Amino acid sequence: MLNQHCNNPALERQLSFTLAGNLTLAAWQSGQAEQPDALCLHGWLDNANSFAPLAQQLLTYSLLALDLPGHGWSSHRSPDASYHFLDYVHDIASLLRQQSWGPISLIGHSMGGMIASVLAAVHPELVKQLILIDSFGLVLGDARAVVQQLRSASQSRWQSERKQKPLYPDLAAAAQARLQQGDLDVASALLLAERGTEPVENGCSWRADLRLRESSMYRLMPEQAEQLLRAIACPVHVLMAEQGLPMMQDAQQRFAGCYAKLNLLTVPGGHHCHMTQSVAVAKQIEQLLLVS
Repeated sequence: MLNQHCNNPALERQLSFTLAGNLTLAAWQSGQAEQPDALCLHGWLDNANSFAPLAQQLLTYSLLALDLPGHGWSSHRSPDASYHFLDYVHDIASLLRQQSWGPISLIGHSMGGMIASVLAAVHPELVKQLILIDSFGLVLGDARAVVQQLRSASQSRWQSERKQKPLYPDLAAAAQARLQQGDLDVASALLLAERGTEPVENGCSWRADLRLRESSMYRLMPEQAEQLLRAIACPVHVLMAEQGLPMMQDAQQRFAGCYAKLNLLTVPGGHHCHMTQSVAVAKQIEQLLLVS
């Protein structure tokens, strides 16, 4: 079962997709339709359950929410691999090429929206439209800081080899720890914890791969990011949260002119508005799916 808080049997349809290299992507799909109306990509350290509140509100649509590699119930990458943002793009493109859905709407939150954006630029034939939730532009690197970036990344990899996951006595304690890291409410933190934790001796621990917290070896330079965003041909609908992340607001100022078909909307709430303000966010998304 997906979770006990949704009270929606349609959310109990669990799926998995195997990609090359035996990487398995776990997912759930709402509704009874065989083909999803939209593919949902979550943010960093979240999981597919971040879209469960939206699915409850969008009962006439079928959402397919994935756990990205290293998150939720999906596979961790092999011991000799790392988690590079652009590898997620390849993962999702491979999944879409494997299926027979045709161009599909992508709903992406935060990092998931950035993955969807690069995917739409590189593989436009796979994407009908982008619906981005408090996600704007791409995270940039600084050419002047490349030496320090690589040094910090190496050090973070060495440090993660010695780290151990925190242990929590129960699910509620794990959810409380997640509350300290964002703008979530208790119900939303529990949703993420239900899919994002696993039982261990004397309690539970988060499933997420510790390597997700490593510093990136490589970041896009401004010119590269702008070229990618200008290559997006499909409609891009950005739902900016009124109390969202400052970095997204800064990105809006920097990148707004790069999109050929930008529709900028505002929704109430913070960065996880799709969980804490799901009714208002779902109303906007319903209209976008209706006319797509």
